[in-house]
Amino acid sequence: MGRIKSALEIALERTDSVKGDKASIDQFEAKQRGKRLANAFLEDPKKFPDEELKKLPKEQQHAVKQGMFDVFISQITLPAIREDLDRIEAVGRGLQFILGDSRFAAFYKQFTAAAAQYLEELDQYGEAVKRQYAPKLRQKEEELSRRLGRHIQLDPFQDPEFAAFYNQNMNALKGNYEPLTAQVREQAEALYNR
Repeated sequence: MGRIKSALEIALERTDSVKGDKASIDQFEAKQRGKRLANAFLEDPKKFPDEELKKLPKEQQHAVKQGMFDVFISQITLPAIREDLDRIEAVGRGLQFILGDSRFAAFYKQFTAAAAQYLEELDQYGEAVKRQYAPKLRQKEEELSRRLGRHIQLDPFQDPEFAAFYNQNMNALKGNYEPLTAQVREQAEALYNR
């Protein structure tokens, strides 16, 4: 009768042909390092990672730059608050460093200006939507005050009808600017992959 093999022996036989590819592991780790460098730069834009890149071996530099590029490209979005403009500007500096294309820098500068304009329009548009909905909100407040016998003041965002109206209008404004973010990403990817 033949010898019975343990599960460990069977698993070892099946994985015997699988060898660790040291080069692939090194490239993966270099890419992760690039992501960490990019995130550290976005947290503190004064710490530019160019000196660290120069210290790396040539064979790792491309993977580190790929990791950085992946982080930067994911950060090309429309701002939600004023502080996002600083992040958007830092992303542009990081991409410019990786791409090294002055035309992209000029194009990205236009994007940052459009992002600032978007924030201004967002504020103005939000106020206009509130003003437009104000008569209906007052009518609801009066009706509730009559029912409850005391003065009621509603926060517009507590009203589901207003929230839906507001979101619909804000999404329409955002839809006007989203193609620009897609265009910036596409151009950056095209320049990176050339």
